[in-house]
Amino acid sequence: MNSVFTGITEVQRNKLFKLLEAHIYDFFENEEILQTIRGKNIICVVLEGSAEMIEINYNGDENLIEELEPQSVFGSAISNMNDDDCQIRSTSQKTKIVVFDYNNIINFKNTNHIYYNIFFNNLFDIIHTKLREVNDRAHILTKKTIREKLLAYFQYEYQKTRSKFIYPPNSFKQLADFLAINRSAMFRELKSLKEEKFIKIDRKRITLLYTP
Repeated sequence: MNSVFTGITEVQRNKLFKLLEAHIYDFFENEEILQTIRGKNIICVVLEGSAEMIEINYNGDENLIEELEPQSVFGSAISNMNDDDCQIRSTSQKTKIVVFDYNNIINFKNTNHIYYNIFFNNLFDIIHTKLREVNDRAHILTKKTIREKLLAYFQYEYQKTRSKFIYPPNSFKQLADFLAINRSAMFRELKSLKEEKFIKIDRKRITLLYTP
């Protein structure tokens, strides 16, 4: 996936920030981000560092919604960040985020600037991709059993890359959070799938021994 700034020079990016009246914020590790940037019509881009978007369920457990790496895009129109159960926190020593007001972005008087047009097209492509990913995850979560969710996840990843090598999130805990399932129960099911020759597990890599 391209960055929203693909095709834009650093000088043009600075002009874009000024044109769109962007605000840049710095956060330290484990700092809560939503307390600063929560808004009804904003688009955010991670410039440096990383963060994670999590959901706190009624038991107080955390479910990973999305990992936010450099150039990741999130916002009120494409994320559930205005939900009271949602939290976003920095996961690196320093995280820098730029925040745009959506109304400034869709001001088509800006089309006189070529760097704005490039930015807008990149943003549209990224939002389209993210919405498709949200729908794919929703489809996975409709599966009733842990095995069905895992197999649906494998199919989803295979269709994205056409590779039988699956690389889950940074940890299997995050994979369990992504699938909204119990980690211990997920490990038991992965062990069963491995014993039944559906998959092979080598550290953080899962190899599919079948075609989804």
